[in-house]
Amino acid sequence: MAAVPLLLLLRAGGSCRRHRRLLTASSSSSCSAGGGRAAERGERPDSAGLGFSPPAHSHNDWIGPPDKHSNLRPVIFYVPPEESPLERRLREARQEAQACNQRFWARHNCAFRQEKEEFIYSRLKAKGLEMRDEKGQKATLNAEEMADFYKDFLSKNFRKHMQYNRDWYKRNFTITFLMGQVALARALRWLRWKKKNVER
Repeated sequence: MAAVPLLLLLRAGGSCRRHRRLLTASSSSSCSAGGGRAAERGERPDSAGLGFSPPAHSHNDWIGPPDKHSNLRPVIFYVPPEESPLERRLREARQEAQACNQRFWARHNCAFRQEKEEFIYSRLKAKGLEMRDEKGQKATLNAEEMADFYKDFLSKNFRKHMQYNRDWYKRNFTITFLMGQVALARALRWLRWKKKNVER
């Protein structure tokens, strides 16, 4: 599995940085592989079904290729062996936010594509045209006609978008707050370690 250049992510807790690796899409067989098969191949079991599998020995977060439904890049978060309860809360909050984003945009994009096709079909039918022209190419509408669809779609989904934005801000506030707590806990832990070494 090939990896493209690394993207540095500033970790909560000072100057320590964690690498986030960007992956290319893997074969379709890896999408259906279960946790047991992933473990046999030396990959993380939590990657099953995501379309990419970082190696089990990696100590980094891994960013995968865009999901074909949501267009979002899935992230598999690294779980350190000595993860504190507070660090676990932060990781789980990030995972929950990612899952919610994935569900919302997958449904949103599916509805958008379906309603767009129905709109184009209805407009072409009203003109007495088929979905494909004489050359077999897919017929389209001009920009002004499509503007009617975009305006109607946004208006119809306005409440959904507002609710999503509210939830998004709430989740990000929680994540930011937890990041601050984790940063403080790590700083205090480092100071205690430094003081202990000086006393020796």
